[in-house]
Amino acid sequence: MRCLLISDIHGNLAALEAVIRDAGQFDMIWCLGDMVGYGPNPNECLARLREYPHVCLAGNHDWAVLGKLDMRGFNTDARLANQWTRSVLKPDSLAYLGELEPQRVEHDFTLAHGSPRQPIWEYILDPLTAELNFAAFHTQVCLVGHTHVAASFYMPETSDDHLCEPRTPRYNQPISLTGGRWIVNPGSVGQPRDGDPRAAYAILDPETCILEHRRVEYPIEETQSQMRTFKLPQRLIERLAMGH
Repeated sequence: MRCLLISDIHGNLAALEAVIRDAGQFDMIWCLGDMVGYGPNPNECLARLREYPHVCLAGNHDWAVLGKLDMRGFNTDARLANQWTRSVLKPDSLAYLGELEPQRVEHDFTLAHGSPRQPIWEYILDPLTAELNFAAFHTQVCLVGHTHVAASFYMPETSDDHLCEPRTPRYNQPISLTGGRWIVNPGSVGQPRDGDPRAAYAILDPETCILEHRRVEYPIEETQSQMRTFKLPQRLIERLAMGH
């Protein structure tokens, strides 16, 4: 089985299309949440995802446009973008988002938008936070999004102190998620925040536990132009080109 692993598309259709083309053939999409928010194409991104066999989680921005989260908890730009998104989402898009949960187990993998212990809001950005989360799931691997930064955290089975080890992603180099336990983030399709503006994703074989991080360029100016047309916040437009 070949699985396209994506997260945090945020209404960026140009980035999503580039990822789908670059990924080649796959059997399934696993999306770790935040399909909408920030970007100009929320309905189109949802429709594109639904063309494929897929599993999708709810993220904090998805919940915000549904009214499940108080938008006052978001910064001004995110709040304005979410308010715009809510105003343009079609009824079938809202209904689809309303059916999603922020966490699930799939093929012996735990999937969570933020973290296994706080699926909507918690960011796993450092080894300590990752280490505290290993007790919150029981599978060998947990896949998360939310941070917009590709990352891996490894917990050895044989270490006496069981200290969590951060692993820097090496793109286009398959790695084996065996011999211990893992928390893995594929990064963001639609708004990377690691200084690299290219869309981030991963290819996963759930049966062999082989994962490969990938990056692909997309026409950022196309997304920026549409955001200007819809008068979305200028800072959100500019940050796409800088990858933060």
